[in-house]
Amino acid sequence: MASSPTIYPVILSGGSGSRLWPLSREQFPKQLQALTGDHTLIQDTALRLGPDTTPKVAAPIVVCNDAHRFIVAEQLRAVGVEPRAIIIEPQGRNTGPAIAVAAQVVADDPTALLLVMPSDHLIRQPEAFRIAVATAVPLAKDGKLVTFGIAPSEPSSAYGYIKQGEPLHGGAFEVAAFVEKPDVKTAQQFLDSGEYSWNGGIFLFPAQAFLEELTRFEPDIAPRCQAALDKGSNDLFFFRLDADSFATVPSQSIDYGVMERTDKAAVVPVDMGWSDVGSWSALHDESEQNEDGNTLIGDVVSIDNKNTYVRSEKQTTAVVGLDGAIVVVTDDAVLVTDRAHDQTVKDAVTQLKKAGKAAATAHAKTYRPWGWFQTVDEGERFKVKRIGVKPGAKLSLQKHWHRSEHWVVVKGEAQVVNGDQEIILGENESTFISAGTSHRLENPGKVDLEMIEVQSGEYVGEDDIVRLDDDYGRGN
Repeated sequence: MASSPTIYPVILSGGSGSRLWPLSREQFPKQLQALTGDHTLIQDTALRLGPDTTPKVAAPIVVCNDAHRFIVAEQLRAVGVEPRAIIIEPQGRNTGPAIAVAAQVVADDPTALLLVMPSDHLIRQPEAFRIAVATAVPLAKDGKLVTFGIAPSEPSSAYGYIKQGEPLHGGAFEVAAFVEKPDVKTAQQFLDSGEYSWNGGIFLFPAQAFLEELTRFEPDIAPRCQAALDKGSNDLFFFRLDADSFATVPSQSIDYGVMERTDKAAVVPVDMGWSDVGSWSALHDESEQNEDGNTLIGDVVSIDNKNTYVRSEKQTTAVVGLDGAIVVVTDDAVLVTDRAHDQTVKDAVTQLKKAGKAAATAHAKTYRPWGWFQTVDEGERFKVKRIGVKPGAKLSLQKHWHRSEHWVVVKGEAQVVNGDQEIILGENESTFISAGTSHRLENPGKVDLEMIEVQSGEYVGEDDIVRLDDDYGRGN
């Protein structure tokens, strides 16, 4: 009797979500944020398959980049998810190699089925998704590479489409064709025919069958991914692919590399309240709206607006007399556009990058494995930061050659190493650390520690740091 297969969720977390700038940026993209509920998108993705799913569901495999690794690990821990592996890509090589690595990780299980899910999608009806997965399992066991076709709600030109072919059991179909993003007129024809679904980039297939088809069409990818795995190394609770080996892997998507060329593709249509949250309009559609169609988040004053999304992460924002607008205010950037142009927000990000603007890729609040820091003011020879440290966490033992620091605790309790002294600071207590002195900050309490740091000296850049000891394995 054949053994029952195991589903291995594969969560791809390499995107930057630049169309949702300035909320989503490369260093803290949309999948790491709670856009429509209490959980972040990656947390929702990890929790999407319930414990009663059949067949058995293994712990997920997460593929992400180096900059996000600690945030990903912390967010999964916060919802009780312990991954089988968090695999660090030295550089992005698109979805084909990322999935190939995951397939090779479970190569010792001949029954392994990979359930590939982007980390930044929203699914409002997870039960419908689970039913679709159950429908796809027998097809995958028979060697099919199954994609989930999203029931289209409008003639969108923002997505690729999947045309249904011959019917299979359970409401599934052979894939007749994958179609590039059409114009609106063609998309309407697709919608009217009832034979097309949106391509949402979610898949279920046997790991071995996928590797075989990948090798058939892209023979260089799998062996080079295997070399990156073989030469990779564990780093705390992460696994780092070998950078030199992975750099030789061709960049290729699963769509172009395999799905559009294989004769084993099948599609399971599903209506599950899906959105890729790929634009401000899409996020507006998924957000709570008032009777005028406005979404108002934060300290917002709205007068005579209609169908408008306003989000303020900081200061009071007044918006008057707009229709179909997007207004987003963060600590360090403001976006104003209309819904018709929100797909081109990424072009503004490109211009900001060319101009060397830090706000193109990084937020004012920067996350670290121990917590976060935020620059609130800076000028010649000084910088002022707010710093938050999680309970039980500590920064590296470090020193700076060019700046001194003055620390003032405003919430919680701090355990401080300052040269040869070790002291405890409560609220409204402080210490001064001179340039060249080794120091460390730790939160020994059970509540968040917050403090103000005033830096002064001839140079106050982030790269003036010498780490003497670090719990997170970071160098200078």
